[in-house]
Amino acid sequence: MIEELDLAEVPPVFICPISLEPMQDPVTLSTGQTYERYNILKWFSLGRYTCPTTMQELWDDSVTPNNTLYQLIHTWFSQKYLLMRKRSEDVQGRASELVETLKKVKGQARVQALKELQQVVAAHATARKTVVDEGGVAVISSLLGPFTSHVVGSEVIGILVNLTLDSESKTNLMQPAKISLMVDMLNEGSIETKINCTRLIGKLMEVNDFRPEVVSSHSLLVGLIRLVKNKRHSNGILPGLSLLRSICFHKEVRRLIVSIAAVPQLVDLLPSLDPECLELALCILDELSCVPEGRQGLKDCANTIPNMVRLLMRVSESCTQYALSILWSVCKLAHEECSTIAVDAGLAAKLLLVIQSGCDPALKQRSAELLKLCSLNYTDTIFISKCKLTRTIQ
Repeated sequence: MIEELDLAEVPPVFICPISLEPMQDPVTLSTGQTYERYNILKWFSLGRYTCPTTMQELWDDSVTPNNTLYQLIHTWFSQKYLLMRKRSEDVQGRASELVETLKKVKGQARVQALKELQQVVAAHATARKTVVDEGGVAVISSLLGPFTSHVVGSEVIGILVNLTLDSESKTNLMQPAKISLMVDMLNEGSIETKINCTRLIGKLMEVNDFRPEVVSSHSLLVGLIRLVKNKRHSNGILPGLSLLRSICFHKEVRRLIVSIAAVPQLVDLLPSLDPECLELALCILDELSCVPEGRQGLKDCANTIPNMVRLLMRVSESCTQYALSILWSVCKLAHEECSTIAVDAGLAAKLLLVIQSGCDPALKQRSAELLKLCSLNYTDTIFISKCKLTRTIQ
């Protein structure tokens, strides 16, 4: 009950001042303040013989059960439980009715039933379980096909993305006609539909025998790049990058991703991303650097080296690792040209920071190797000056 309730609904007098959670065994101190028994006894066990609320020293550390408050709490939660159980039963019943309705109706009546079912499953875990347990996934999935309208398709996908799908359901949804419809809606639907399509395709990729050809679609990849570049709807960036990263782990698709000019577009996007999205984008670029076309694309992009140097030791160790790996790939590809650009962008000083930090030893080793590679174009004196070190450190 406590887990499912919104705490804002619970009367403040029922809340323990220590844990800020509803009390189940309220006890009162000599100061008149009431706490959950477990919490106040733990407070005393730490040697704190004060009242947590008033900070008064206690002349008596005994606790007295607050039976009146206990009865109030018990009565309130009992009534709330009955209401919640009735609501849950009503929701389960309605979800079951809607699944049965979808087997019979067509046209606008089908759209209305889907809209209502989407709202119900999005709001209630019990409804989601009912739909799955009563075979609703197969019923709903059957509505996706080559002749499905985008109106129906968007509602169906909005429902499926909220349900727990077993392996058989995922395999069924990976039929070419169904995937083709999802890709069309990813490119042409509303932002909500695009995000739902992205999340659903990501769920389908979790099966053990996933076939990379399912996502080897030029249209799918273009739609994802558009989604992550959409500045008006930034809520699509994280799901878009998450799916793109999952796709990148399949070697067969990397060259296709590079062919749609994903590399320069992602590199230029880096400065505007939050840390979570930034780490995903760097992971994608690092995976793409594993193919020759990806390395060449990174080298040809004017912002690759400056952006990567800027990110070293700035966000997280993972981001530093990805940026370092990308810089290594580019500098190895065109040593003289890229090393000079990188050193002028401040790479040497950043690498020295990595080496002196407490990060992973493998990261330090790669930094030392890259530093050595970059130094080959300079005399010792000039290279030291490029590191922008103080005279003492020199």
